[in-house]
Amino acid sequence: MQRTIFEPEHEQFRDSVRKFMQAEVGPNAERWREAGMVDREVYLKAGEQGLLCVFADEKYGGAGIDDLRFDQIIVEENMRHGDIGFYINLHNNLVAPYIHKLCNEEQKDRFMPGVVSGETILAVAMTEPSTGSDLAGMKTRAVEKGDHWVLSGAKTYISNGILGDVVVVAARTDPDRPHGISLFLVERGMEGFERGRKLEKMGLKSQDTAELFFNDVKVPQKNLIGEAGKGFKYLAQMLAQERLIAAIGFMATAQTAFDLTLEYVKERRAFGKPIGAFQNTRFKMAQMRAQLDMAQTYVDQCVMLLNDSALTAEDASAAKLLTSELEGRVMDECVQLHGGAGYMEEYRISRMFTDARISRIFAGTSEIMLEIIGRGLGLDERKMN
Repeated sequence: MQRTIFEPEHEQFRDSVRKFMQAEVGPNAERWREAGMVDREVYLKAGEQGLLCVFADEKYGGAGIDDLRFDQIIVEENMRHGDIGFYINLHNNLVAPYIHKLCNEEQKDRFMPGVVSGETILAVAMTEPSTGSDLAGMKTRAVEKGDHWVLSGAKTYISNGILGDVVVVAARTDPDRPHGISLFLVERGMEGFERGRKLEKMGLKSQDTAELFFNDVKVPQKNLIGEAGKGFKYLAQMLAQERLIAAIGFMATAQTAFDLTLEYVKERRAFGKPIGAFQNTRFKMAQMRAQLDMAQTYVDQCVMLLNDSALTAEDASAAKLLTSELEGRVMDECVQLHGGAGYMEEYRISRMFTDARISRIFAGTSEIMLEIIGRGLGLDERKMN
């Protein structure tokens, strides 16, 4: 189905992004998977190309364009022609907004130029070994000591955990309030800030996921984001965009899997004819085509709602839920239609299948998304008793 949300300037931008991904990212994907992380230089090259934080003010090197469609294009083209482990989406759309929207001018002047140029790679650390999505159960602590805070605790499953130069860290600062959380900018080289293992994962082999340890790290007051104790509110503000960005990526990978499979079933022959000529194959492909078009239309509408500051938590949760579940079904069908070849690592569809399994878990599990949508309907046991 023809997509209608893009203007000519978006399509011109897409052409340049596609060329960048094909030249600088895609050719390195296999080497990065073997290394377990991407090269730092790819962020510098993306910065030179103007692909990092297009929303950032021009004085920091950005384009000053607050239009998520440009970021949507970056995510889509990276998924199609780059490498899923190049977490430009995390850098641009999940972490940088904490600095762009919540930090004061002094903080932005310190950090944003490096973020936009690619010299400063970003990460965010919320998840802990025993808490998962339960932020109220967070054990990492920060205690105020005059001109600084003393941060102690551990985080796990942190994307960009090895490469990250500045990490937005959530820590409990008010032990008497379940949501008494604050956010801090922790910088590479701070004494007591240590990286643990680079974790081995089922998929996303080129994405560096790690444990982080904070051993009485002295974090200066100037690295506190916003006001102390309001971290939970700040995290909630960012979740809708985070989930929409995830949905954009899920749709791009599902569409890519569909395209690969359509090409394969036209060429692969069985019993004297292309397997695409069998009714089962036609019906499977037709069903996926219809579902992909419908979900893409919903995601595109969510992008426009976010641009208008009208995207609700329920809308974003629905986008994340539907697209992650659809991506999983599409990957499974596409592997099946590839037959034995779909199980072989040398075929991209095999790698995409394992990469996609995390989609129903991170940025909030499918079960959490259902809770949010259900509570939005007024079906909240906390308010119904």
